[in-house]
Amino acid sequence: MSLEDRIKQTLNDFDNTSAETIFEILNQIKPQFKSELISEYLQGKIQKISEVNDEAEKKKQCKALTPYFDWYLQGL
Repeated sequence: MSLEDRIKQTLNDFDNTSAETIFEILNQIKPQFKSELISEYLQGKIQKISEVNDEAEKKKQCKALTPYFDWYLQGL
């Protein structure tokens, strides 16, 4: 399955997608950004969210990262 398909599937079924899957997709998107600053910022957000112990809170915070999926789908 292509990255684009995985992103679309994740957006369509976000509530049933694990935080780890979301992080995996974001890590694949990260190198595509033209600005190193954006990639570093995203890495920091992923790191901070991954340290949260409550899965429901992780998912809530991951929801704020969905614009990165949209940007990828729009061609960055």
